[in-house]
Amino acid sequence: MKRSLLVLGIAGALAAATAIAATPAGKAQIGDFGVDLSARDLSVKPGDDFNRYASGHWIDTYQLKDYETNYGSFNQLRDRAEEQTRAIMDGLLARKDLAPGSNAQKLRDYYLSFTDRATRDAAGIKPLQPVLDKIAAIDGKDKLVAAFGDAGIDGSDAPFGFYVGIDRKNPDRYQVNLGVGGLGLPDRDYYLNPDPRFAKIREAYVAHIKRMLGFAGITGADAKARAEAVLALETALAKPQWDRVKLRDRDKTYNVLTFAELQQKYPGYDWAAQLRAQQMPQPTDLNVATPDVLQPVIDIINATPLSTWRDYLAFHAVDGNADLLSTEIDQAAFEFNGKVLGGQKAQREDWKRALGMVGARNGLGDALGELYVARYFKPEAKAAMDQLVENLRAALRQNIEQLDWMGPATKAEALRKLSTFRPKIGYPSKWKDYSSVTIKPDDLLGNAVALRRFNRADQNRRVGQKTDREEWGMTPQTVNAYYNSAFNEIVFPAAILQPPFFDVNADPAVNYGGIGAVIGHEMGHGFDDQGSKSDADGIQRNWWTDEDRARFEARTKALGAQYDAYCPLPGQCVNGGLTMGENIGDLGGLSMAYTAYQLSLKGKPAPVIDGLTGDQRFYLAWAQVWKGKYRDEALLRLIKTDPHSPVMYRANGPLRNLDAWYRAFDVKPGDAMYLPPEQRVRIW
Repeated sequence: MKRSLLVLGIAGALAAATAIAATPAGKAQIGDFGVDLSARDLSVKPGDDFNRYASGHWIDTYQLKDYETNYGSFNQLRDRAEEQTRAIMDGLLARKDLAPGSNAQKLRDYYLSFTDRATRDAAGIKPLQPVLDKIAAIDGKDKLVAAFGDAGIDGSDAPFGFYVGIDRKNPDRYQVNLGVGGLGLPDRDYYLNPDPRFAKIREAYVAHIKRMLGFAGITGADAKARAEAVLALETALAKPQWDRVKLRDRDKTYNVLTFAELQQKYPGYDWAAQLRAQQMPQPTDLNVATPDVLQPVIDIINATPLSTWRDYLAFHAVDGNADLLSTEIDQAAFEFNGKVLGGQKAQREDWKRALGMVGARNGLGDALGELYVARYFKPEAKAAMDQLVENLRAALRQNIEQLDWMGPATKAEALRKLSTFRPKIGYPSKWKDYSSVTIKPDDLLGNAVALRRFNRADQNRRVGQKTDREEWGMTPQTVNAYYNSAFNEIVFPAAILQPPFFDVNADPAVNYGGIGAVIGHEMGHGFDDQGSKSDADGIQRNWWTDEDRARFEARTKALGAQYDAYCPLPGQCVNGGLTMGENIGDLGGLSMAYTAYQLSLKGKPAPVIDGLTGDQRFYLAWAQVWKGKYRDEALLRLIKTDPHSPVMYRANGPLRNLDAWYRAFDVKPGDAMYLPPEQRVRIW
């Protein structure tokens, strides 16, 4: 059931903020008050590059480990959560009394099946042979479509996929969706971009395909030509697909057809057969995300020889399961997927990889999460977060009420949406039931397939059912947060509620600049360029007046232009359209966190600590949340595929638009980050 939360007025906000603004009870975990002052580079003017001013010494001195593609504050916190979950696993490994069939037994044995290299190496490709034999036996269109439908279980890939989500125009029901994919490289641009960087990656990809096919027994003089045919097939699949900016547009990606209409409009493919292979009930209707892509892909499927499709499926089966097979196959796949695409020099240690697999949402994530919460999540952290959320809600209410570009009718709808925001903090109210899953200590691929079947059945059972509003999209041990527009909810897993984001003993300015801005960011997604298309009840509809929407879009366009100008690699720039939602979230989140911090002071000046004012500490905390560095390969992949801007622009980008930051650090014309007041973008 949806919960309605009281929106505090200004007086209420002042009272509510008192607990957060009180003097911390103990010592902060980072520095004297929650910020690492030693990370700064004081030779850099704050107005020239605030990211380097706040974190430049750390950026210059931190050396990426061989297995790291990037590193920053999020990774530091993930390392901490990883060590915490490792302690849990070590405890399970030491026990001799784990009941067969218990979650504890399954966690331990799934972990052991990954780290038991001797068993994996002795087996080689054999665990995957039944899948490869099935692929080799494809001698007609019916078996090809069935293989596409079973690709999720086999660990392979397919050009079409059905999945179950929430109906954006009726959030009380689940809806079947039809998507297009089938690409082995990170984005369509990797196939189509003439830049030499991408040409080099494509050349390496052909060698990678050939090598993976070799493990499937596909060798000989024509092996390279067969690998090139797979690349040509994927390139053909990439051409008609939408770019990521267009895919973000919720108006364009909501296209409901009855299943009968799907069959009538696109008769060249056996949709019902793929559903049967996926064991998904045939829906009455479904959403087709990219309708004009379906027919070109059907034409490609029908025009491509079965022999090429067999090679395509065999390649993806080996590549998609490589980390579950022998060390030889695992390392061979890493040479491309890790080194070429990510710039890694070595793989992560096995215990790290095993924990990542076991604790993933599609693994045994809830089973590990339940133990994580019991050991590490403190009730006082949840109480403080509950308070912070309400303070941020009050701040956003004040910001909305004071907007000079939004009319009263739209404001009323915005405030109603704000009032129904539901926060979920820490962990879910119920855990997944893994009792039907059998996990063995000596069958890694078998364990992964068992969980794939479990998750597919869990998805399929939703067809035609009412949505579960208590379910979480992340595990408690995940260092992240999200906004779900269909339920109008913000979700903060337990693991993110730690320094540098949140510390009950840190200076309030730091908590507001850290976790406060993160809370604000997630709230901001409800009002970004796409989240703003759903109303207080999570229904996708236009609740704006035309005039207000036009003014909003003028502001978002100006913000996008700022980010378009950020080019972290020669000739490769941030895509302001792709990153628009996250950039709006950052700008709005930081703005409302600053308002909440000011309200917490109740009109009194903040103390000066270590020569820094409260505002200066607030913005330093924000910047240090986003400190980080990348390998070039990872940075290229990020700017092509990730809706988040690189961290240096997340640190700097919003600040250029905030008058209070200019005042706090005396930023003047001539400073590199300076923007004239009329060019500063204020949205929320």
